[in-house]
Formats: sequence, C-alpha cells, structure tokens
Amino acid sequence: MAGQSHRSLGWRVVKKTADEPIDSYLPQNGNRGYRVSRYDLDLTYKVSSNRLEATATVTAVTTQARNSFSLDLADRLDVTKVSIAGAGKVKYTHRGGKLTLTAGREFASGAAVVFVVRYGGSPAPLRSDWGQVGFEELTEGVIVASQPNGAASWFPCDDHPSAKAAYRIAITTDSPYTAVANGTLTERRTRASRTTWVYDQPEPMSTYLATLQIGYYDRIGVATKPVPIDAYVPARLRAGFEHDFARQREMMQVFETLFGPYPFPLYSVVVTDDDLEIPVEAQTLSVFGANHCDGSGRSERLVAHELAHQWFGNSLTARRWRDIWLHEGFACYAEWLWSENSGRADAAIHAQRAYEGLERTPRTIVVGDPGPASMFDDRVYKRGALTLHALRRELGDDAFFALLRRWTDEHRYGLVTTEQFVDLAVRAGDASLRGLFDRWLYAAPLPETRFA
Repeated sequence: MAGQSHRSLGWRVVKKTADEPIDSYLPQNGNRGYRVSRYDLDLTYKVSSNRLEATATVTAVTTQARNSFSLDLADRLDVTKVSIAGAGKVKYTHRGGKLTLTAGREFASGAAVVFVVRYGGSPAPLRSDWGQVGFEELTEGVIVASQPNGAASWFPCDDHPSAKAAYRIAITTDSPYTAVANGTLTERRTRASRTTWVYDQPEPMSTYLATLQIGYYDRIGVATKPVPIDAYVPARLRAGFEHDFARQREMMQVFETLFGPYPFPLYSVVVTDDDLEIPVEAQTLSVFGANHCDGSGRSERLVAHELAHQWFGNSLTARRWRDIWLHEGFACYAEWLWSENSGRADAAIHAQRAYEGLERTPRTIVVGDPGPASMFDDRVYKRGALTLHALRRELGDDAFFALLRRWTDEHRYGLVTTEQFVDLAVRAGDASLRGLFDRWLYAAPLPETRFA
C-alpha cells in the first residue's frame, strides 16, 4: 500500500460475508452473529498452584438469526459446563481457540442471549506474532497484559477491539494478596483465608483492555481531584514510586485541559514487584514494573504515555487494528505535550528529534496501514505523533487543541477510524489537510520538513 492515499484506498463501507475475518490483522479473532453488552466474570484463583476456576456470564444481542455462537477461549482452559438461557440443551465444541455453543433452537435477530460458561485450568499467556500475551504468572502473583489478542487466555469472549462491553469482575484469591481489576472496587469481603474483590466497569471496554493484577501491594491514595488516583505498590518500592510518579495529578490536569475531561471515574496505577519490559495499558489503570520505579525519574514519559491512553485507546478505541496510530501516535504525542507543559523541551524539539531518528530507519511502513507485523513498531508511534505535530502547525494551537477536545467528546466511549479523524480535521481547517494526511499516513517516504 506504500504511496497510496486514503482516496485510493477506497473509503467506503464494504459488507463482509460470514466467511471473511472481522479484522485482517487478526483473522482468527472476533465472532459474528452477536454483540456482547456485558461480561460477568466470577473467578477463583490459587496463586501457589496457578489454578483458576471460573464462571463467565456473557450477555449479548444477536445480529442475525442463528442457533450457533462462537467465543474466543484458549484451548488449555477446560470447559466443564455451558448453557444458553432459554435454549434447553446446548452442545459445545472447544478447539482451535474457539468455543462453539449450539442451541436446540434458533434465536431471531435482535434477541437477547445469555451464555454461561464454567471453565478452569492453569492459565498461561498465548503465543502470538507479538510475543506472549494475556494471563501470566509473576514471581508472586499475576499480571494480565492482553493486547492485542490475549483476553481469551483467561475468559471466553468476543476478542476484538470493536466489541466493547460493560464488565463486572469478581476475584477470589488468597487473603495476603491484593487483586486489582478494571473499574471501581464495589465490594471486598473476606472469609477464612480468602478475600473476594468485586470491580464494576460500566463504561464500554474492549476485551484487550480487561485486566487482572494480583500481588502483595500497598494501596496509596495519590489524589482526589480531578478524579481519585490510587496506586498499588510493593512496600519496598514506595519511596521510588513517590519520586517517579509524583506528578500524576498535574499530568491529569494538563491532559484534561488539552484533551477534555478525563473519561472515567477513577485512575489507578499498579507497580509489580517484577521488572517489566514495557508498561501495560488497561482501562482505568496502568501497570508498570519495578524497573519503572527506581527513583531516577527516567520513566516519567511512560507515565504520561499510559495516562494518555485513557483518552486515546480506552475511551476512543480503534475500530480496526490498522488504525492503531490513533492510540499510539496520540499517546506518544502526549509525552511531548507533557514535556512542553511541565517546563521542559517543547513538542517541536521532540518532533525534530523523532524526525531525525526516523531518517535513520527504513522507510517501509505506511502508518495508516502498517500491517500486523509492524503495528507495534516504534515508527508507527513516532510518525503518528509527527502527523499530529504537523497538523498542529497547520491549524495553530487554538484550533488544534479544540479539535482534540471535540474528537474525544464526540466519540467518547466509542469506536473510531482514521477516516473520521481526517474528516473532523478537514472541517476544522480545509480540504488541503487531506494532502497532509496523505503524506504522513499513507506514504512510506518521510515528507521533507523541519520542526525545530
């Protein structure tokens, strides 16, 4: 696709057939025939033996008449019982990462369906083209990092970013441990040697953003405004955390000014006792490793990056993986904006450094459609951010940041595409902006320019 513009790519709706993948980047993921509205996950997990026993209740609405439905679920998890409300006896098969439920009767299009799946086993991360993703044991506890297709490693789901739903996640585990999941903690109860933690996430969330974190954590109240910010940190790392994450409240205030109101009722940070190669993005929380909390302050840009994902990636979620620059390019640019607004280097200086770095790399990626093997390539992040800075220069600060606030407001909790962002930008400026996006997003060569 190198060198093609968005017009030559054909911006039109194409009706998919039942045999076509929902997303060509992950052709095995996602399922047709229904839309999930809510997941209720009741999980019991034994840390010492890595043993999970669970019941998933999946509430959905059919999008076509049918009697058979598939869910994504890792083969190493054993299904023990399934049911569909009002369907009588249900047969099922579980292979190739798909759990297929077949009812004795057909459900009409638009009908409410409730799948109940009991399952268990020893969860493990899934192997993917991007490494291991999903449910993974720590030295003491658990981390779940599901991007892009690891949610099936721990619960049956419709595993595609366009399939957003509400969640209730209840985790029962050994009492010395703290369990953290998406949303608001609504209940905590202890019986004998186990504690149950119940979290409610009513705002729609993609499966890859659903998470579970278990470890020996102290809860730290970081801020109460503009929203409550909490942290879950091992005791030994508290001093490093208080230094390295000290400016989170200020970051939140800056980003609210630039991007619009924070989209969720709270924000949390988990710092694992293990080192992590990169932080983990999840809705309403971010996960960092002990190496990101060493007292040096070197990870502050990553703190800003992950916080920005609450707007770009979590509230606004790409409808298809090819548009991942709408997540990562925006979060990368947020790093530069935080630097600019915290008394450090202006975004223009960061843009020039990034541009010079890209000049030394192969010009083989089309950011607007990088291909599955390259969608997490640093060039997508940096060139996506440069696209935004080029747009900012063209529009001017007032119009550019008004555009970002309108973008997050109009699509709050929704699904977005590059085409929608370009159309909004054109309305804020003029039709000539399409040429800017052609050059930066749909052509491999770097546009000749200088930012600083």
